[in-house]
Amino acid sequence: MAQVLTRSDARLILESARKTRCVVTAEEHQMHGGLGDSIAQLLAREEPLPLEMVAVNDSFGESGTPDQLMEKYGLNEHAIVAAVEKVMARRK
Repeated sequence: MAQVLTRSDARLILESARKTRCVVTAEEHQMHGGLGDSIAQLLAREEPLPLEMVAVNDSFGESGTPDQLMEKYGLNEHAIVAAVEKVMARRK
């Protein structure tokens, strides 16, 4: 099920995006249909800006400890820092 942004959420996201001129989302969820996808749609309609998403990329879930799974799917501080560096290099 896709994330649904409230008007208040959308307003706050757009305010922040306009200040930073880029956006990074990070979530323990599938990339497609997740929060990042909803924010991408919002930005495309209202404020086209560079966006990077840190999320599970079209993969079935597996068993393991939370730390093992976060590492396997690249949902860690290294992935977030890399996404921030990448998106900042693309902003205007």
